[in-house]
Amino acid sequence: MLTPDPPVPSGPEQRARWTARFAAEARAERPDLVTLCLLIGAVADASFDEAGMDEVQMELDRLAGRLPFRPGGPREWAEAARRLLGEEEGFAGGEADYRDLRSSLLHQVLRRRRGLPILLSVVWTEVARRAGAPVHGVALPGHFVVGFGPADDPARQVLADPFAGGRLLTGPDAELLVLDATGSSPDPADPSVYEPARPLEVVVRILNNVRAWAAARPEQSATALWALELSLLLPSRPANLRYEYAQLLVNRGEFMAGAEELEVYADVVEEVDEELAERVRGQARSARARLN
Repeated sequence: MLTPDPPVPSGPEQRARWTARFAAEARAERPDLVTLCLLIGAVADASFDEAGMDEVQMELDRLAGRLPFRPGGPREWAEAARRLLGEEEGFAGGEADYRDLRSSLLHQVLRRRRGLPILLSVVWTEVARRAGAPVHGVALPGHFVVGFGPADDPARQVLADPFAGGRLLTGPDAELLVLDATGSSPDPADPSVYEPARPLEVVVRILNNVRAWAAARPEQSATALWALELSLLLPSRPANLRYEYAQLLVNRGEFMAGAEELEVYADVVEEVDEELAERVRGQARSARARLN
């Protein structure tokens, strides 16, 4: 089965503008998840611009306006979202969506009605939130879902799986989803499993998905590059992302830039591991030598 060509990433000037806005939004007191997702889409897809962002916001508003007014408690909200988004609008996902970069881009998910669990959950939560529902994303290990009901009381929440068209989940259903995705079951007594996912946590997972998609396709190193660049703009991220970014630059033939990033990483890790720092500096010297 042929997979579709991914979108063409934005050019250097466009990307600089979008990444600056992404960095500012990520460091805001209350980062807006939809805005961050749209900026990811703008970096990933040169055809997506400010007008496209406005269209996305209008579509989310339109969908929210089709939900019933105060249908009842958490279960009624979940059922209303399932009927509208899953049945009538056809939002869902399947195995092929994991092989399609568009499944990680919010504007493409809204156009195609197809996406990965986390992007479909962004649609679900944003549409329901705009309609007044008590709703939040739930980052189950290996599978993202949506919770309706009080965020501080997991026992009263109703979980829905947008990837399955909004199917409502019982406790055993959620455990089985995690088991299928990770090979182990969550502890049902651990309330942290069902805590609301914060916007930056969602963004990290989205960018991790993009990086994983690109890592399986060496010809898509440009996609890996912008995903890493955005990840490095987040206020909190693993230090080894800098090393991954440096290695990617070297592999792309950008030896000077890669060497500089390796030295930055060496400076970061030197306080905890001098031997590792020296090895990394050796890699930086090797990268520079490849310029000759």
